[in-house]
Amino acid sequence: MTIKSLPDHDRPRERLKQLGADALSSSELLAIILGSGIRGCSVLDLSNELLSHFGGLKNLADATIEELLQIKGLGHAKAIQLKAALSFGKRAYSPGHRNRYRVQTPEHAYHYVKDALSQESKEILISLLLDTKGYVITKKIVSVGTLTHTLVHPREVFFDAVRHKAASMVLAHNHPSGDPTPSQQDIEMTEQLIKAGQLMGIPLQDHLIIGSRSFVSLREVGLFQEN
Repeated sequence: MTIKSLPDHDRPRERLKQLGADALSSSELLAIILGSGIRGCSVLDLSNELLSHFGGLKNLADATIEELLQIKGLGHAKAIQLKAALSFGKRAYSPGHRNRYRVQTPEHAYHYVKDALSQESKEILISLLLDTKGYVITKKIVSVGTLTHTLVHPREVFFDAVRHKAASMVLAHNHPSGDPTPSQQDIEMTEQLIKAGQLMGIPLQDHLIIGSRSFVSLREVGLFQEN
C-alpha cells in the first residue's frame, strides 16, 4: 500500500496539518522527511525499516551517511537529506558551548536558581544536573513541599540524574521564611543524599539553601567530606 492509497486522514502530512507533530509517530515524521519510498517499498515501510535497523530514533540520528547507505534502496540523496534533518534537530537541543552555563562555585549555582526559588511561598527542591565538565544539562523540580518543609526520597532525586546520564548534581531549595539557615532536617536529608550519590556514582556536589536575599552552601559550612 502506498501513501497515496491511504485515506487523507491517515496520511502523515495530513495528520500533521490537522493534529500537530506531537500526534504523529516517529515513523510518520520520518516518512514526511523522506518524502517518498522506493520501488516496492512505501515511504512508511522504509521509515519503519530504518527505525528497526538502527534500533530506534536516537541511534538513527547518530548514524553516519555510510551506515544509512547500507539500507537497501536508500540512495545518497535521501541519506544526505535524512542526515541533515536529524542533525538539525539535534542541534536545536544542543546549544553551542558558549551558550551553556557552567557551575564551578556555589555562587554560580545560586545565580542560576535564585530567581526561581527566592520568592516561592512553598519549599521547592531543584536539582541541577551537570556533565563531566560542570555544565548544566538540565534543571529539574524534584519536589514541592509545604509552607515549612519538603519531603524527598533519594529515588526521586536520582531518577532524572540517571535518565539524563548526569556526571554529578547540585541541589537547591528555598526557605519561604527568607532565612537560609539550614534546619536539622536539611542536614540529615543532605547526608542521606551524599551517601546515595556515592553508591550511584553520581556525586552530590552541593546543596544550597536559598533565602530571600542570600543563601547557604552546605558544602561551605563543612557538611561535605572531601575524598
